[in-house]
Amino acid sequence: MNNDAARVAALRLETRTGMKPIETGKAYPLGATCDGRGVNFALFAGEAESVELCLFDSTPRRPQGATLQRVDRESARIKLTERTEGVWHGRIEGIGPGQLYGYRVYGPYAPRDGFRFNPAKLLLDPYARMIGGVVPADDVLLGYAPDASPDQERPDPRDSAGAMPKCVVADSAFDWRDDRPPRTPWDRTVIYECHLKGMTMRCPRIEADLRGKYLGLGTPPIVQHLLDLGVTAVELLPVQYFVTERRLARLGLVNYWGYNTIGFFAPDPRYASAPGREVGEFKSMVRELHRAGLEVILDVVYNHTAEGDERGPTLSLRGIDNAAYYHLDPHDRSRYLNYSGCGNSLNTLHPRTQQLIMDSLRYWVTEMHVDGFRFDLATVLSRQPGGVDEHLRFYAMIQQDPVLAQVKLIVEPWDAAEGGFQLGRFPPGIAQWNNRYRDDARRFWRCDAGQIANMATRLAGSSDIFCGRAHSPSSGVNFVTCHDGFTLHDLVSFNTRHNEANAEQNRDGPSESFSQNCGIEGPTDGPTVRALREKLKRNLLATLAFSQGIPMLTAGDEIGRTQDGNNNAYCQDSEVSWLDWTTDADRRALLAFTARVLALRREHPVLRMRRFFNGLIGNGSAHKDVTWLDEHGGQLTDAAWSDADRSALAMLMNNAAAGPAAPGDRQGGHPFLAILLNAGREPCQFRLPTAPGAVGWYEVLNTECDSRERRIGGSLTLAACSLALLLSEEA
Repeated sequence: MNNDAARVAALRLETRTGMKPIETGKAYPLGATCDGRGVNFALFAGEAESVELCLFDSTPRRPQGATLQRVDRESARIKLTERTEGVWHGRIEGIGPGQLYGYRVYGPYAPRDGFRFNPAKLLLDPYARMIGGVVPADDVLLGYAPDASPDQERPDPRDSAGAMPKCVVADSAFDWRDDRPPRTPWDRTVIYECHLKGMTMRCPRIEADLRGKYLGLGTPPIVQHLLDLGVTAVELLPVQYFVTERRLARLGLVNYWGYNTIGFFAPDPRYASAPGREVGEFKSMVRELHRAGLEVILDVVYNHTAEGDERGPTLSLRGIDNAAYYHLDPHDRSRYLNYSGCGNSLNTLHPRTQQLIMDSLRYWVTEMHVDGFRFDLATVLSRQPGGVDEHLRFYAMIQQDPVLAQVKLIVEPWDAAEGGFQLGRFPPGIAQWNNRYRDDARRFWRCDAGQIANMATRLAGSSDIFCGRAHSPSSGVNFVTCHDGFTLHDLVSFNTRHNEANAEQNRDGPSESFSQNCGIEGPTDGPTVRALREKLKRNLLATLAFSQGIPMLTAGDEIGRTQDGNNNAYCQDSEVSWLDWTTDADRRALLAFTARVLALRREHPVLRMRRFFNGLIGNGSAHKDVTWLDEHGGQLTDAAWSDADRSALAMLMNNAAAGPAAPGDRQGGHPFLAILLNAGREPCQFRLPTAPGAVGWYEVLNTECDSRERRIGGSLTLAACSLALLLSEEA
């Protein structure tokens, strides 16, 4: 466009819309930045030949016999003529918050060379703070002509603007009042993983219009439940703007979990009480949780995007700069390297992709006040040619950022490709999901052969995994269930998965979950089976609470939530996945038990050590931090450790190992603490150890019965499949 044509276009724009002519603007910050008088737009598209900014007006329309709808009309299409280091930018005066927009990016359509530009497709701004509407399962969003064969691929000429949601210029104003991050230390952290919608959809104590919404999670009934339970942090399944895959949509299903992100800055509008309120309502939720002392951790998906593989839609990054944002197959650049198992993988080797992720993380901390992140399939972000970066430098970079260094960082330390399992190898200071803990705890309480050594190692903090001077028990996030797999109730009620509702012929989800049905598959009224299931749940919860490391509960496990045997409910946005808040005697008892074991963990610092146990305490003292005992009160021998039939052991801990007592600790008067475990199917009589400085023992918890503190003699008969916690009585 020459200067005369540009002036004519600017004059027409001002006459038609009242906006001033486009100004040069700035290349930083990226995204749409409102300054009170206008908006600066900046988009990185390094290989593009030209970029158009499209502005839209939204007008209400009510089709005959239908509800009120809003129709987006393109009001202006403005060519961005300024380009700085691959960033196209311009400023428009006279517009502000609420303005709808998108981009059209021009360049070669040459998939084998890595280019997939198609200006017929309206594209989302990767930095959009708000995105209105939901991406539909519409073939018009495909960048390629669907009737063309892959070897003769050509661009699809249909305009996608009518189907595409639009970016929205956001208003950042919000009254945070005196909001401050709780900054809970790792050793006092208890994580509660939940789905934002599923947590509240069936809660009768919440107003109907707040159920399943951001505001619902911050209501007093939910906050009080979390506080009574004793958790310190809420870890939310993805709430960044996500898309349901076309395959699921055509089956009448949805991507309920949300692990299919396309808007890394935008809270998903489906969780807002009304369109356009998602940013403010997310902030209100965080503010209310912070006021109660609860941290907010986001599960984030930076390993791939919702654009999928080469047959997926063109929504944003693919049409902006495909070769910069994605790992492409070096032998055929029309294809994507799929480390995520979801069709594509973000290329964090490119500096602009690194910038996108880092800017997104900082935004959620500085503007949205979140307290940390859990990185889904975290190894993908450290992929490079030839495998995984052995130093995992991407995460070292995050730790060095002055903003991100102050928040909690958690990783899922694996991906879906060869060499992706990196548990124990992430830098110190980054907590790692410990799936070894999950499997070993399940197998021990299932009474599999030869499990006592593994269970002892997990109880002590998994030092075999998190080795090295800089690591600590807080390097591991312990869990027995998570969103992915059986719920706790189903773990002790089903031997096999029952995922027929997912429309994949029951082939999806883990095939081996180390579960047990206690003799009957699924629901039963049999009192013996029901009692055993309840005890197994108590065993697993107590084991989790009393293990070194960071415990993570899955929402609803404390009240017996079931998914009817579905161990992969990612597409079930229904009562299958939503928490059932109705109560009966078993549910009330399990809730009280969960709160109790977490209270015991909180009161006894030796259950949440800041360092690994070592051999000696003090200057030449002979009192060990921890001693492993058999049922006769003697130290376990090498032969006993390797005895495949052994199913019982005792863990004796020296309270002095935890250091000086802090407010709320119950260390005084109880020099030793012991955990007794019997996974066998017969009672086991333990001879209690004679601990130095102790004259007797108190039983403070027994999963066989609802015991309170009671003094016991020199032995304790622990029922089959039970756990007990004892405190020594000081002389």
